[in-house]
Amino acid sequence: MAFIDTEKLFDIPAREGLLDRSFGPNRRAKTCERLREGRLAADGLAFVARADDRVVGTLRFWHVKAGDCPALMLGPIAVDPLFRSQGLGGAMIRHGLSRAAEIGHRGVILVGDAPYYRRFGFDRSLAAGLELPGPVDPARFLGLELEAGALAGARGFVVPTGAIPLVPAPQPVGHRRAA
Repeated sequence: MAFIDTEKLFDIPAREGLLDRSFGPNRRAKTCERLREGRLAADGLAFVARADDRVVGTLRFWHVKAGDCPALMLGPIAVDPLFRSQGLGGAMIRHGLSRAAEIGHRGVILVGDAPYYRRFGFDRSLAAGLELPGPVDPARFLGLELEAGALAGARGFVVPTGAIPLVPAPQPVGHRRAA
């Protein structure tokens, strides 16, 4: 049985390993990664699922500006293959969205499978006027209002607004920082 917990510093290696296994070696090439690069996850909105002291799920939210609207970007979310199809991913999303609303966030965007995310209230129309910093299938770019009207009239580019760490994050093996 897994339970959802706030991500801790010691969870980072397990989280990164789970994301590598779930999304493959090119996961950092995804368009949404441009919005996460060099930023910290939104405070209080980084979660893991634990089972037997092992990280078996991860979900994070990030601060962005969606046109003129402050918002969160959901993702990535990943669940260990042994725990998939048991409702853990859905439980993590509901938990994260509930916590985001409690904290006072008003809107969330993401890139994902529309039929899956529709059950949580995500809709293509709420992100229709927005552009991401790279290629994306428009049918997979979705929005959710945690407060009615939060994304009304959202038009323009999505840009990162989250905190930047004081110490640069270690780079993956084989990746060199430009001088």
